[in-house]
Amino acid sequence: MTKKDYYEVLGLTQQATDREIKAAYRRLAHELHPDKNPGNKASEEKFKEASEAYSVLSDADKRARYDRFGHAGLGGSGQEDFSVNIQDIFGDIFGDIFGSGRGRSPRVGQRGADLRYDMPISFEEAAFGVEREISVKRRESCSTCQGTGAKAGTKPIPCRTCGGIGEVRVSQGFFAVAQTCPNCRGLGQTIEHPCIDCRGTRLKQVERKLMVKVPAGVDSGMKLKFNGEGEGGLQGGPRGDLFVVLTVAKHPLFKRDEDNIILEMPISFTQAALGAQIEIPTLYGKAPLNIPAGTQTGHVFKLIGKGIPHLQSRSQQKGDQLVIVTLETPKKLSENQKEILRQFATLSGEDSLPSHKSFFDKMKDLL
Repeated sequence: MTKKDYYEVLGLTQQATDREIKAAYRRLAHELHPDKNPGNKASEEKFKEASEAYSVLSDADKRARYDRFGHAGLGGSGQEDFSVNIQDIFGDIFGDIFGSGRGRSPRVGQRGADLRYDMPISFEEAAFGVEREISVKRRESCSTCQGTGAKAGTKPIPCRTCGGIGEVRVSQGFFAVAQTCPNCRGLGQTIEHPCIDCRGTRLKQVERKLMVKVPAGVDSGMKLKFNGEGEGGLQGGPRGDLFVVLTVAKHPLFKRDEDNIILEMPISFTQAALGAQIEIPTLYGKAPLNIPAGTQTGHVFKLIGKGIPHLQSRSQQKGDQLVIVTLETPKKLSENQKEILRQFATLSGEDSLPSHKSFFDKMKDLL
């Protein structure tokens, strides 16, 4: 059964911050926990799904692998650990209930959003790699207010709704659930006199040029991750990441099958019947191909090492080029050509066409 997208399970987008991931899981875990839904199998399965999603997305390394390769990036060798530290998730809630909670301090340092850049490349660039400069628009810390969001001579003030903590508590029966403050959006501060440049957002859009090195052997849909090249964080938080998503253009002659290249090559009747030495195109220039006499349409020839380089292969191994020959039947024949072919058919008879003779022998047996 296909696994659900982890972000979808938690009701988030790929740009979700660590705080948002934790808050979303905490909300679902409180709602779906088996102790609150005894005997409800559907609720239990959803609780397991949410726990698995949180265990991956709350781990920086696992999240990076998942963002780049999806569920396949978590396979590895051995079983992934999907355990969740329940004390870490619910410890502050239990503390509020029983009066033994840890001290609360304002949440600061929100991570910047991740960015996506779609980069089209040619078939040849995907095969051999390419280095290209790209231009990315992103938001960075405002230089006018130094990222505070406040006008010169003023400072942000603690949020009156959450008291500067960045969270508000909502009672749900026996539990008290922490949610991101709707007024300050978790920053714990509000701005009375906004900066004239960033208008209190703390970030200002700029355009940056970056060099992107695409390795040999990539394919459409692959992502290149550039750490810290996303949008700027808030209140000293780290920058987000940039994901360059590749789209490989189609080639007029070649098709790709993993690291192999497929070429459909038309040949004439005389070349197939008598044999021929022809030149065929490859990614590495022209190459000779020997067609033996009696070659049938659909026959596959293999050119070793004329395919796509294995992605990040240290030994520089390459796939192969598979040449599928197809017999090209002439559409316009002169009367003289038609007469010659009729004579050929009369002289050759069915014995010269083994597949033709075998087919009609089987048909006679059936009838």
